[in-house]
Amino acid sequence: MNNKDESIMIVLSSPSGAGKTTITKKLQQKYQNFKISVSHTTRKPRLNEVEGVDYFFVNKDQFKNLIDSDEFYEHAKIFDNFYGTSKKSVKNLLKNNNDVLFDIDWQGTQQLSKYKELKLLKIYILPPDKKELAKRLEGRNQDKKDVVEKRLKSFENDITHWHDYDYIVINDNLESCFQQIEKIILNSQKKINLN
Repeated sequence: MNNKDESIMIVLSSPSGAGKTTITKKLQQKYQNFKISVSHTTRKPRLNEVEGVDYFFVNKDQFKNLIDSDEFYEHAKIFDNFYGTSKKSVKNLLKNNNDVLFDIDWQGTQQLSKYKELKLLKIYILPPDKKELAKRLEGRNQDKKDVVEKRLKSFENDITHWHDYDYIVINDNLESCFQQIEKIILNSQKKINLN
């Protein structure tokens, strides 16, 4: 996704377990110019997660200090942990002429949308249904049973925020979902370059 005059900023959101992180990583792997905005979180790292690559892991006091210093574009409490997007890291990506991928939830998207200088393309990924979501959450073996239950309970609320997005894509098949998102991004990039 090169030959462009302006960086593009893609927000990918979904209910937990619908595939946004996998698709975000696939985009970054395929297109070198895409960089994922790495969020800060108070959540403990999972086994395969790397500091500064998956998240910046901080404690609650450090996170509160970052809020008080107005360091975040957006921040939210999700399942007993806090997540936030650092203004400095996003500005550094843009300064280097990168396209930015945001892997955030609907709360973060609403806050990010208030910054009119950020030209966002917002895509919401949904699972085919709640049963499939439950299967995926249980299948990935990353969370305890009570956390999986919480994520499933929040699904009903999460899906009511689809209208905040420019595009809705159903992740029934990962490859096909990825191709749809890729096409949306390529088309929007052409529009940016024509303006």
